[in-house]
Amino acid sequence: MILLTVLFLCIISTYSASVKGHTTGPSLSNDKIYTFAYTAEVYVDRAKASLKKSAGYRISSDVDVNLLWRNPDNDDDQLVKVTIKNVQVENVNERPDAKNIFKGKNTEKIIGKEYLAALQQPMVLELARGKVDISGKCNTTYQVQQDQVTKIKALDSCEIIKTGFTSHNKILDVSTKATSATIYVLEDSFFKSIKAEENYVFFLNSRRKTNAKIVSKQRLELKSVQAGPGLIAGKQAAGVVKTLDSNYVSMPLVAETVKSECKKCPSLSEHWKSIKEYMHPDKLSKAEAARNFLSLIQSIRKATKEEILQIIKSEKKELLPQIVDAVTSAQTPESLEAILEFLDFKDASTSILQERFLYACGFASHPSEMLLKSLTSKFKGDIANEEIRETLVIVMGALIRKLCDRDGCKLPAVVEAKKLILNRLEKAKKDDNVKMYLLALKNALLPEAIPLLLKYAESEEGHISNTAATAIQRYDPSFLTDEVKKTMNRIYHQNRKVHEKTVRTTAAAIILNSNPTYMEVKNILLSIGELPLEMNKYMLSMIQDIIRFEMPSSKTVRRVLKDMRSHNYERFSKPGSSSAYSGYITRGPDISSTYSLDILYSGSGILRRSNLNIQVFDRNAQLHAGQVVIEAQGLETIIAATPDEGEENLDSFAGMSAILFDVQLRPVTFFQGYGDLMSKMLSATGDPINVVKGLILLTDYSQEFQLQSGPRASADFQGGLAIDISGGMEFSLWYRESKTNVKNRVAMFISGNTEVDSFFIKTGMETTLEVETTLDFISTVQFSQYPFLVCMQMDRVESPFRHSVTKYESLPSGRRYTARKGTAEPLPGCEYPLHQENSDMCRKVFSTASDSSSSWF
Repeated sequence: MILLTVLFLCIISTYSASVKGHTTGPSLSNDKIYTFAYTAEVYVDRAKASLKKSAGYRISSDVDVNLLWRNPDNDDDQLVKVTIKNVQVENVNERPDAKNIFKGKNTEKIIGKEYLAALQQPMVLELARGKVDISGKCNTTYQVQQDQVTKIKALDSCEIIKTGFTSHNKILDVSTKATSATIYVLEDSFFKSIKAEENYVFFLNSRRKTNAKIVSKQRLELKSVQAGPGLIAGKQAAGVVKTLDSNYVSMPLVAETVKSECKKCPSLSEHWKSIKEYMHPDKLSKAEAARNFLSLIQSIRKATKEEILQIIKSEKKELLPQIVDAVTSAQTPESLEAILEFLDFKDASTSILQERFLYACGFASHPSEMLLKSLTSKFKGDIANEEIRETLVIVMGALIRKLCDRDGCKLPAVVEAKKLILNRLEKAKKDDNVKMYLLALKNALLPEAIPLLLKYAESEEGHISNTAATAIQRYDPSFLTDEVKKTMNRIYHQNRKVHEKTVRTTAAAIILNSNPTYMEVKNILLSIGELPLEMNKYMLSMIQDIIRFEMPSSKTVRRVLKDMRSHNYERFSKPGSSSAYSGYITRGPDISSTYSLDILYSGSGILRRSNLNIQVFDRNAQLHAGQVVIEAQGLETIIAATPDEGEENLDSFAGMSAILFDVQLRPVTFFQGYGDLMSKMLSATGDPINVVKGLILLTDYSQEFQLQSGPRASADFQGGLAIDISGGMEFSLWYRESKTNVKNRVAMFISGNTEVDSFFIKTGMETTLEVETTLDFISTVQFSQYPFLVCMQMDRVESPFRHSVTKYESLPSGRRYTARKGTAEPLPGCEYPLHQENSDMCRKVFSTASDSSSSWF
């Protein structure tokens, strides 16, 4: 029920601070009835929109107030009687009759006969020194000017139990700005009028143009003061209330959560049947898939475990992965119980569904301790598929990090999972098991794991040392102590043993990105010219990129380059095709995004590593949105070439590793060993291998709060991503040419609903935006000559972008008003610029490609 008395209580409490046991400021007199005119207005719209076109409603009434009782031992303990009458409900803005949902309805029909009668029943408020406020305990300031007092409340500081949840990463989350101000005008030492206004503004951190606001205005004006009944005698408030009416029931100030009953809402099963056609695997890169994914999550969050199991068990195989994505992303106790009951990790035939479940857990926006506890239990049990076992522990690492980021590192489930991973890593004997636990730590980013990672980075070889080094690279620079930098320097300069190029270049990147000293930079620059040719070229390109892109260490690098021993033509003129380059994808007022693309080749011209990174950041936060790394090793024997130093004993291998939204995924292997390589070459179709495909809940924000005028308000923002990332590596022995291709197809849909929901009227605004795009990265290498020709391309196709805003008001009867505005525009495609040397190479590659066949093994 709308609490029209709330404002009056706040008014009284403003002036009922006790000084030496007595009330100061305006107070109710004995034997008087005060009649006020009260108005409350609610507006919902975009943040900067004029209120004249907002959705909303107005409630007005008369309010009679009189003092019933005062504690004889404490003047600040009082009972006040409040009677509401002449209640009216209407539009907050004038509208033609056709758009007026209240047209032809009186207050009794709008509110309901029983509710209106209850609202107009007298209520008794107990004031105990006036220290009561529905906003909780807040920082408040007062400004006094003659007969006017302004009260400003910092709503963001209020100590009150909050309901709902927010997204894990600030970039993907929603920010709120809330203000409250009340102006009291006095006449003859009593209230003449009070005006109050509170504003709540919500906006997406990634796009502040997607926003909403709720404005609540109230006004109380004194109409008359008349003679009234005298005070009731008594020593305790409870006894006085009983003498008035034994039917009075004690109730808290904070309003109960009230949601309008949805009479025509479909069940979960009905909703799924209406959208399932858009969830087919072939449509997962479309915005419509992301839109319906979000709506399915909302439906699942309202469903029981049995209802969820019903749709899972009755659906076809091709649609089950999408249902698993949605059920896991719902993150309710019922959905978790349902999916764990459905999945059998002892059954290898359902490994695709198990993997989709695990990745959805890894991307969870607000994971629970119970989720991590459940996964730890599964890991300790029997798992039929070894790849699922690896994925499970990698995802456990991601959940540990998310729970620790929310001050949950000491939760029993987190402590148990950390202990399990660290202990089993130290006891692991097989390389595959060691790598599995290292990947889990690459997600968990535990400070206590750094010494272990350093040990494996420096003492091991191949995948083990490389995985440990790249795990260290993910830590914030504040964790990279002097001991870490000493180890990285030893690896790069090979002080204790010979290391392969991929580990050495990763060590160099860690040093240069963690506030390097003058001597650290100088020693790296002095090494250039003495390295293997392609590593030499790569390191030179990395240094140039740091300077060009103004990275944090660029000032130190520039200082060192003033020394001609470090900077001379002979050292920096060595040939090679490896490169490192960074650039902007977008630069905006809210967020910016960058890409970095580096490629390292072996001395024989075969790809050693290609690394594409995408970072998103604003002034306060950063998100590693994506990384795709393709690695190859031990391929020199197939072209009768000599391996580089430190790589003579490496087994033939090629594979892909990906990070998506700060979560390291399980790496994918193209081939392992010479026999597997030759088999794949002879049977290759050229089709790309899928790295990740599915639906991801990116933004997940839901908050509910009470307006000072009484009704409950809510803000819900969800963002869904439909994603399909695939990659492949091809090469021709005949034409001595290799090609790697990474295709990223994504569709995003974001919806926000800001609403004030009373039991008799609902008003709000829904905003949506959607975009579809494809980002391709292709590198072509011709190694028939040296230096070999390398062409790198990174393209984004033209993308549709659509945005809409819908404001609405509705009654339980079904009468509804809506106003919708939408825009659609294309985002032009582009080819991202790389360095000029690459452009020159591409011209040569394509000129020679026209003379050769496109036949591939």
